[in-house]
Amino acid sequence: MSRIIGVEQSLTNVEDALKAKGYEVIQLRHESDSQKCDACIITGQDKNFMGMNDTSTKGPVIDANGLSADEVIQRVDHFFN
Repeated sequence: MSRIIGVEQSLTNVEDALKAKGYEVIQLRHESDSQKCDACIITGQDKNFMGMNDTSTKGPVIDANGLSADEVIQRVDHFFN
């Protein structure tokens, strides 16, 4: 079963790296997008991401601020392996 990872639109390098590892990736444009995800990757630039006061996803929310795409992949892999 493929894991669905939601990624903020500005994180195209992370999106590409996740796809290369076999993850299904969707862009997070609206709060409702996160409800479909097993995990979400955010930039951390807006602490109240898309107006969300609490998370709508059951999975982890990973702040990619200051991380390389490889470091984000390592964190995602850690949660699902």
